Amino acid sequence: MNKTSYVVGIVGATGAVGQELVRLLHERNFPLAQLRLFASARSVGKTFTVGDHELVVEEAKPGVFTGVDLAFFAAGGGVTRNLAPDAVAAGCVVIDKSSALRMRDDVPLVIPEINPTGLQSHGGIIANPNCSTAVMLMGLWPLHQEFVLKRIFVSTYQSVSGTGAEALQELEAQVLASTQGEPMVSQVYPCPIAYNCIPQVDTFGDDGYTGEETKMAEESRKIMGLPELKVSATCVRVPVVRAHSIAVNAEFERPVDVAKAREVVGAFSGAELVDDPDSQSWPTPLDFAEKVKCGVGRIRRDSALENGLSFWVSGDNLWKGAALNAVQNAELMMQEGWLSPTQPAPAW
Repeated sequence: MNKTSYVVGIVGATGAVGQELVRLLHERNFPLAQLRLFASARSVGKTFTVGDHELVVEEAKPGVFTGVDLAFFAAGGGVTRNLAPDAVAAGCVVIDKSSALRMRDDVPLVIPEINPTGLQSHGGIIANPNCSTAVMLMGLWPLHQEFVLKRIFVSTYQSVSGTGAEALQELEAQVLASTQGEPMVSQVYPCPIAYNCIPQVDTFGDDGYTGEETKMAEESRKIMGLPELKVSATCVRVPVVRAHSIAVNAEFERPVDVAKAREVVGAFSGAELVDDPDSQSWPTPLDFAEKVKCGVGRIRRDSALENGLSFWVSGDNLWKGAALNAVQNAELMMQEGWLSPTQPAPAW
């Protein structure tokens, strides 16, 4: 990594993904000249300690991005639509986690292990993929490169941290209530999430698929460069605190080989192969929370698909599914000389 340092902003800094961004930038020694935290007006004045620095939250509003080289947007789509153009106009590169701009032709949707060249062709904004899409592709991409993907059937097991802090509190409160013989109150979800599975993530579309399921299909096609890829997804919320898991049934153009599949997954930089049925060793959310790589296992021939493989992936939705992928994109841009500071600045 070069010795240049950058003025970096985080929009939505007080949220779950924003806080993971703060943590990862510090732990991965991102070359900071300055770190600025932005959030809504109600969070202005809050302080956070990052290393030896105490940072005060500023209001996210037009005009605050002057002198900021790179801004991570970790708020909703409305915030991105309102503020990202202002940031770009100020000379700032935006890496956005929301779904607001992912499918725009002029906005690259990038996972650095898969389509890094998109980081060169941006017009000031780079989109981060949906959490479940990013985790799934850590297992699917190396298999596609070897066997050429034709279609996939996907079922997700998504943690409540993907909904936010209130969902985590609701799960905890429901578990506590059940142990005390009290009714489980549901406000975030339409029914109790404790001891339960809810087969709806996001709202339903006219075709019966939810927004999350549609994102998995559309984003996978764009990231992998497969506009005709057939995708059928069912997304399910489960009572897990952190890390999503995905069961994938994939059909390929070429004949498949399980040993070769394990080999290419194990060699892929975004995956850790955990696949030993004899010792009951496979990826779980507990094992892959707060891990850089996603775990891939249960690789086997699919008994219903020609040239098919079935497998399982677990990965941290707040890391590879959000904050980590964004930081990795920025790190690669620095390494390749694709990100320039607006002005020379000393190390933070």
